[in-house]
This record gives sequence, structure tokens and C-alpha cells, in this order.
Amino acid sequence: MASIACPFICLAIALSFLISQTICSASTAKAGRPEVLKEPKTYCNPLNLDYAFTPKMDYSENNCHRSTADPVCIMYEGKYYLFSTNQYGYWWSDDLGKWNFVPHLFKVNANNDQVCAPAAWPAKDGILFLPCFSDGVKMPLYQSTKPQKGKWTEATDAFPVTTWDPSLFEDTDGKLYIYWGSSNFYPLYAAQLDPKNGYKPINKPIELMKLEPKIHGWEQFGEDNQNGTMDPFIEGAWMNKFNGKYYLQYGAPGSEFNVYGDGVYVSDKAMGPFKYQAHNPFAFKPTGFARGAGHGSTFEDKYGNVWHIATNVIAVKHKFERRLGLYPSGIDKDGVLFCDTAFGDYPHHLPNAKNDPHSQFSSWMLLSYKKSGKASSSRENNDPSLAFDEDIKTYWAAKDGKPGQWLSVDLGAAKDVRAIQVNYADDEATLYGKASGIHHRYKIFDSLDGEHWNLLVDKSANTKDIPHDYIELSAPLKSRYIKIENVEMPTGNFALGDLRIFGTAQGTPPEKPEIFSAQRSEKDRRDVTLRWKPVSGAYAYEILYGVAPDKLYSSLLVHDADHYNSHALNVDSPYYFQIRSVGETGLSKPSEVIAAK
Repeated sequence: MASIACPFICLAIALSFLISQTICSASTAKAGRPEVLKEPKTYCNPLNLDYAFTPKMDYSENNCHRSTADPVCIMYEGKYYLFSTNQYGYWWSDDLGKWNFVPHLFKVNANNDQVCAPAAWPAKDGILFLPCFSDGVKMPLYQSTKPQKGKWTEATDAFPVTTWDPSLFEDTDGKLYIYWGSSNFYPLYAAQLDPKNGYKPINKPIELMKLEPKIHGWEQFGEDNQNGTMDPFIEGAWMNKFNGKYYLQYGAPGSEFNVYGDGVYVSDKAMGPFKYQAHNPFAFKPTGFARGAGHGSTFEDKYGNVWHIATNVIAVKHKFERRLGLYPSGIDKDGVLFCDTAFGDYPHHLPNAKNDPHSQFSSWMLLSYKKSGKASSSRENNDPSLAFDEDIKTYWAAKDGKPGQWLSVDLGAAKDVRAIQVNYADDEATLYGKASGIHHRYKIFDSLDGEHWNLLVDKSANTKDIPHDYIELSAPLKSRYIKIENVEMPTGNFALGDLRIFGTAQGTPPEKPEIFSAQRSEKDRRDVTLRWKPVSGAYAYEILYGVAPDKLYSSLLVHDADHYNSHALNVDSPYYFQIRSVGETGLSKPSEVIAAK
């Protein structure tokens, strides 16, 4: 018996050894692959917030969708607090990357808004918060020293000033002011408040300014500042004080357009008179994936960096379908307020020290633009190409939201993947308001040959609502194919606005365009036509421009084109332009700065 058993024992030992070697080999291969960072060092717009669905009102009753706008971000006792329209609460963060939602119901106005274009300020006695205006309903002014715990009291149960889009500002001398206005007829207003007398205004409201679209091209109503059907809206006042100067900011010309931006007037006094800053709009993003940078707020982080958070526009399911974007900003040596929106929807570094605002871009390129996609199924007119077109207004949708539905992309060659952004679309959603306990669950696989797949991201047990999920890898991943597989949807069909893959490809950056011109219209100085000669290896072109050769603070990112028409210039300013080619291998050297003829 012993002689018969021995071969089987030896075989078993050999098999055991082979299995252990296989397991060891697989473990080693896995250990050599980059991991998903639990605490990403970068972020990507639109911000990955658990946006509420809109209330069941006329603009959503037959077309459920998420939306928010009009953000106010402040720092209080070392933490950041973010308030915005109709969210049934607010968020707080330690680092501007990971946001925690605090459910809280403030008083609803007559329009059934649960907060609308609110005001918030970190005053010396705690955060002051004014949720919204209401016709015929007195709204409280709230106060909190423990906002992280959702504890609020009423500083007054009936705020005495009737305000649309209010902004509170406490000056360094302790005086408290309010700025407000949202109209295509009335101007912005300001008043000083008396906290010891029910926050009643000390003075009659002062008229500050109106829009001047015939002089300021960016204030013209309509998509691309054209074909306006009505006068533009001035709204979203916000005040900052930097180096003794007062910067009164405002949004225009309309929340539903790609040209929604923020302008600024400057003064030596809190209530003016104010002077229009030559560099305007200071926050502007009419092109790219997440378009629009209007009706926002500017704040300093714990390191002294300046940031601007603003409204991004989708406007598909309803004209007020919107998201939020965060942009590095600053004050230059001449006191000019600027906001850096260049590559504003690509990965940017989160702050961990005092930085140059122009150094926050990660330099990771988009690898998935117009690449070949496949899917397990597709609804009619929602094919896979729509998930790789860099257009937030379009999306791919599977035929249902069942587990196993998938979407894949072929990057064309093996490339270094650094980050992935998963932008869900609200296709046939059936939720209203803030739904608790909902979550997205999925898996992401990668492959070098399209046949053998490795699990890269596993969120099959995720418990969070992540409509714009962002994944950063610990190191570059060499891969060609990326596939996302649905595990569970919170509502509706499995649908993606875009599956965006960021990283770098091997090779030298593309050349800069050899021919670049800027022709200003003789009939209308608000208009300029930019032209360039396309470059091999470039999928887009970054154009920087401004009112001085050393102040090219505005930007455009134009895909697959040899020209761009802008109608956003200020009549009485000179303009200067510079262009770079954008490729998967990096950015070209910038062209020389040219003046518009």
C-alpha cells in the first residue's frame, strides 16, 4: 500500500507547490500594480458631490434630474463649509477633496425652495446663514457655532431686508454688510446692517451697478453671448477684501448658458463707489467638458491660497440643470483678481501648502477623447461614442440599469493611466429631492489586449452617492482597454455622460501652431476671430488671453478646430492672445503673444 500511495502523495505535493507558485505569482503581479488612492491628492470638476435631485416642481415633474447652483464656500474654524441651492443640507470638508453631507432643513420659501442662492459668512460670533428670499414669507437669519453637527439657531426670525441672491460680508472692523440683486432690470444693492437692532439696515439701499452688455461682450445674453431673447441678468453678489481693497463680484448673463461667468468691481470702501476691473469676467469657462463658471464665491484656504467655486452648466433635462466647479484663483501684484480655469475640468492638485495658483494643474492629458467604445447594450440614439465626446450635454445609456451592463473604451495603444472620472447621467431617474441611502456600485477593469481583464477598481460594496466619481491611482498604470461594469444604480438606467481617462502617452508633445492670428471685428469690438493651423498629434488647442501681455488670465480649450469666434470682449480694452497645442503626449510650447488686430 505504501508503494502505491507514495506517487499520489508526491503528485499532491507537486500540485500543491505549483498552486502555491501560481498564487504567489498572481499576488506579486497584483502587488506590482498601482492602487486606488483612498485619499486622492487631486480632484476633477464637476465636483463629486451627492447632488440632490430637484424638488417636484414644474421644471422637474416629468424629467427627474440632479441640480444645484449658486455655491457659497467659507472656512470656519479650519473646516470648509459649502452651501448651495436646494440640497436639503450642506457639506463640510477638511481638504476640499472629501466632502461630508450634513442634512438640515431650513425654512422653505414661498416658491418651495429648500435654500436658494444663499448667503453665508464666517462672522466673529459664528456662521451667519440666510437661506433665500421669499414673497410674503419672512425668512430667518440663522447662526451656528457648531455647523459640523448641524446645530443652528435663529439670529432673527424675520430678516428685515427683502433680498434676492444675498451676500453677507463682515469687514475687519466688525461692520456687517449685505449685497443683493437678481434681475435683468434692477441693479445690485448694498446696505450696512445693525446686528444689535434685529439686523435692520442702517442706511437706505445703495444702487451699485447694472450690466452694460453693449460695452462688456461677456454680459450679452444667450449661448456664446449670442441670439439673446431678453436682457441679461445680473445676480449672485459676493464680496471679498484683499489687501485693503473691496472686490464686489457678480454673475451674468444667465445661468443656463456656457458663458455664465463672474465679473468684479473694485473699491476702497465697502459700499463703493466701485470701478469695473479691466480684466473681466475674472471667472469664465465657455468651453470644455464642464462649462460655465458663474454665480460663485471666492475664499481663502487654510494655507492662504485663493479659490473660486462656481456653477457649471448642463441644461439638457432643464435649463437649470447644473453642477459645481472649483478653480484656483488669486490676486496679482497689481491687485487684479483672477480665476485660473485653464484645463479647469482636468485633474488638479488639492492644496497642502501655499502654491502658485497657475501650478495646480496635474498635466495629465485626456486619453479617451473620441476613442472607440463598446457596450453591452445601448438605447436608441445613445450609443457608446457619446461617452467619449467631451460633451457633458450628451450621454451613453444602456437599455436598463441591471447588473452586468458595461461600457468599454480602446485607448488605441498602451498608455499611462493616472485617473478616471465616472460621470453618471440621470437617464429615466425617478427620484425627487434629497434621497437618503442611495449609492452607485460598479467595477472597473483594465486590459492590454481586450481579452484578459484585471480588476482595477471595485466599488461593488460602495455605500455613497457618487454621481461624478473620481479615481486617482497611486502610480501610472500601463493599459489600453478600460471597462466599467454596472453593479447597482440608485435610479434609472446605467448611463454615463462621459467616462474620462486621464494620463499620458509615450512620445514628444505636439508642435505649437505655426500660424496664429486674432482679428477683432471692425463693426463690433466685442467680437474676435481666432485662427490657427492645425497640428499633427493635437486633439485640442488651449488659448490664453487677457488685457495685457503679462495678464493672460482667461482661457479657452477648443477641440478639433482651426478657429474660434468669441463675442465676450470688453469694448474699451486691448486684448492679447497665446496658443498651445494639446495632445495625449503633453502640451506644446506656447506661441508668442499676439495682439488682436
